[in-house]
Amino acid sequence: MPRLSRLAAALALSTALVAAGPALAKSKAAQPAPVAELVKAVDIPWQAFTLDNGLRVIVHEDRKAPVVAVSVWYRVGSKHEPKGKTGFAHLFEHLMFNGSENAPGDFFEPLQQVGATDFNGTTSMDRTNYFETVPTGALDRALFLESDRMGHLLGAVTQDKLDNQRGVVQNEKRQGDNNPFGLLRYEIFENLFPTGHPYHHSTIGSMADLDSASLDDVKRWFTDHYGPNNAVLVLAGDIDVATAKAKVTEWFGDIAQGPAVTAPPVSVPTLPAPLAREVRDLIPTTRLYRMWAIPGLNDPEAVPLQMAATVLGGLSSSRLDNAMVRKDPVAVAVAAYAQTFEDAGILIVQADVKEGVDPALVGQKLDAEIARFLETGPTADELQRAAASYLGGTIAGLESVGGFGGKAVTLAEGALYSNDPDHYRTELDRLAKTTPEQAAAVARKWMARPAFSLTYTPGERTEGGENRGGAVTAGKAAAAVAPDRYWNAALGDVGPDTGAAGATAIADRSQLPAVSGLTALDFPAIERTTLRNGIEVVFARRTAVPTVQVAVSFDAGYAADPHDALGTQSLMLSLMDEGTTSLDSIAFAEAKERLGAQIDGTANADETIFSLFALKPNLSASLGLLADYIRHPAFDAQELERVRAQQLNRLKAELNNPNAIASRVLRPALYGADHPYGIPPSGLGNAKAVAAATRDQLVAFHSAWIRPDNARIFVVGDTTLAEVRRQLDATLGQWKPPAAPKGEKHFDIAIPAPQPRILLVDRPKSPQSVIMAGKVLAAKGSDSLEVLRAANDIFGGDFLSRFNMNLRETKGWSYGVRSAVSADKDRLTWVVVAPVQTDRTGDSIREFRSDLQTFLGDKGVTAAELERTVNGSVRELPGSFETSGDVLGGLRSIVKFDRPDNYYETIAAKYEAMSMPAVDAVAREALSVDDLVYVVVGDASIVKPQLDGLGLNVETVAPAN
Repeated sequence: MPRLSRLAAALALSTALVAAGPALAKSKAAQPAPVAELVKAVDIPWQAFTLDNGLRVIVHEDRKAPVVAVSVWYRVGSKHEPKGKTGFAHLFEHLMFNGSENAPGDFFEPLQQVGATDFNGTTSMDRTNYFETVPTGALDRALFLESDRMGHLLGAVTQDKLDNQRGVVQNEKRQGDNNPFGLLRYEIFENLFPTGHPYHHSTIGSMADLDSASLDDVKRWFTDHYGPNNAVLVLAGDIDVATAKAKVTEWFGDIAQGPAVTAPPVSVPTLPAPLAREVRDLIPTTRLYRMWAIPGLNDPEAVPLQMAATVLGGLSSSRLDNAMVRKDPVAVAVAAYAQTFEDAGILIVQADVKEGVDPALVGQKLDAEIARFLETGPTADELQRAAASYLGGTIAGLESVGGFGGKAVTLAEGALYSNDPDHYRTELDRLAKTTPEQAAAVARKWMARPAFSLTYTPGERTEGGENRGGAVTAGKAAAAVAPDRYWNAALGDVGPDTGAAGATAIADRSQLPAVSGLTALDFPAIERTTLRNGIEVVFARRTAVPTVQVAVSFDAGYAADPHDALGTQSLMLSLMDEGTTSLDSIAFAEAKERLGAQIDGTANADETIFSLFALKPNLSASLGLLADYIRHPAFDAQELERVRAQQLNRLKAELNNPNAIASRVLRPALYGADHPYGIPPSGLGNAKAVAAATRDQLVAFHSAWIRPDNARIFVVGDTTLAEVRRQLDATLGQWKPPAAPKGEKHFDIAIPAPQPRILLVDRPKSPQSVIMAGKVLAAKGSDSLEVLRAANDIFGGDFLSRFNMNLRETKGWSYGVRSAVSADKDRLTWVVVAPVQTDRTGDSIREFRSDLQTFLGDKGVTAAELERTVNGSVRELPGSFETSGDVLGGLRSIVKFDRPDNYYETIAAKYEAMSMPAVDAVAREALSVDDLVYVVVGDASIVKPQLDGLGLNVETVAPAN
């Protein structure tokens, strides 16, 4: 998939996670920490060395948890693919997980055995990466695996593996194509980048090219691109450079260099004239796009251009939001963002048309607002807010050592794309120094060029993605990569532990390295206090980054929604974003952005949560914003009509999403329409109720549920309990409950007896079917569920589960299937989700029933499955609570399910005490084959004949809207 730059990703995260809300009037004058001060907090010290074979190694020491992130980045992506070979880079990424010469099984097996977290691989236009975070005592095993697939892979690549992963990748393509806007990726790159351009074709590739990939083709791809001299290895966490040098030399030192790697020349194209195209899709409303190709991430203009785009349409208080959604609501949503890749990028502006408004009128207004922005440019205050929002997201992301966006990723990206692991500093420096004049100039330079205007119109698709994603012509011959001057020269001056590692070694690959010296989880000490009005505060101190996270939780959730007015709570939360009795939504959004704070209101089945992410220097003012947002919503009647239109649009979108459709049908079928959980799980409700909801209803709901005698506060971060209690007492401690009675939820409603059947929802021309099956369990969330969850993991709960390995790794009919035990407070469900290729829908259900029957019958849990599950569950505990967000989730879970404070420190013993008979007994008691309800969302003309032969009653239904 296309790479989102760190800057763009953080800006998107910092705005997407925030629901704009109001603040105390006095908070308007709060002085946030200067951007320059926040920049100083972003620091990732590192040391580096290079092996004789060219492998570049970066080491970052972070001792906060006994884990090490291992991240291997290869300079090969879809831009390196010639004509007829599209999708090869991504296909090979899949093959790299299917075993090597000295580790012949699936790589997820030994990684799960050691308790790896955040392990995966991804492919973009510019690179392929593989990563895992492992306990310190398992580092040798991780290095063994990564080095074995780098240097000892080809003997393990077989025709069977290629055929299987080809099918998996093609189902991944179908799964993406099947979603609303699933074909957008093809439209963007095929139209902005001309035929023959390295960015013209999709990373997923074309079906035809994937079909034509031969065993010789993929082996040659490995030989040409996967040498150590074309890779960067980052180790971040509980390790020092001396240890890293010894271990990396042992495992990677004897791998021979690969051939010199070539890279294609990449330009930033300009359309010769404005280009317009219209497509149809199963979407809720017309969406208008304006797009341009822009410079890559190393261009000095990339950061100012991203900042300008953020001001235009990336902030909660953006120009487009204020003009087109708030003041003159012709759109229900707008956005502007820049994605930069290594050599080029894309800038996208979009608007979702409000129902009843002429799309042509919205297009004119969108173009006028873009022109007005290009004429005036951003203000200094807007740029400060964009910078603070970005820095808040960056600091939060860097608490993690690895995964998809932690410190290892930041260093690897800088090394691979910019020949400088410190490139993030360059970006931050450019961000801090961007002036309004500079941002305006670069915006005019790039956005005044001819645009690609794409109109997405609701309707049945006229084409699918089966024939999209390929390159039409090969383009010019590739040019050789210039010598890597940074790594050849600059690294020698980094420090005393930096330099070439000249020795090579032949590691013992006869068996997997032993795992030793593992450290048990040391969950942070939990402290408690009570505010002056009786609200309990649950606190854990974490000082790795200067941030504080707060969750104010109310015992409400979607289960509190009136069943004759479903969607009430979602509408209330949206309207709360639109102002308090002292500040409107624009004023709140601006204050929040200046502070680099993230504030939102969300709900799950059982809880309504108002969350705050705050930078430590700005905590007091941020808590003021949070408190006023919760306590004093204006519930403006005019704003209600705007958020009502937005929710109705989200409902339409849900009714076009195959997974959401299946969930909307299954939950009421399992629980019954009268049960608190027997509602669509998104909480969006139904269109009739949302359209009829009044302001008084929302006020009454707030009074009944969002109140201090129904609240609990959780805090994790770089502060003390005494200090945060003082600040909370000044904001939420003075809050008194209203006179209205507190709301009640009633879970004593009888759950209907299971009626096994298939509920079929017709979705014509779907390239995949979504199968969802489930039942209500006798268990509740507060029960001891460790054994049941272990049984579920073995059958269908993780990658190595029986069901996933069958449908994905053996049959190749799906990109991935899963089963899960829900995490609700009252009666739980067990649900299986399987997106499968359309022509295998009936066969997939047949396989599922067979797999489950044998699992619950004479082929129960094996010793190997139990060992893998127990080892993984125990050893992953330290890595599972690496960040403040992880700890916050743990605190909330402990309280929600009435567990002891030391629960997570005692859970290892519960896993280690499990036996095969015990797991089998729990599985056979809770799970079953013959009392499941199935929902299938797919093309009925193809699917129904397959379902009719399964021996289950098939009912064609439509989801409630």
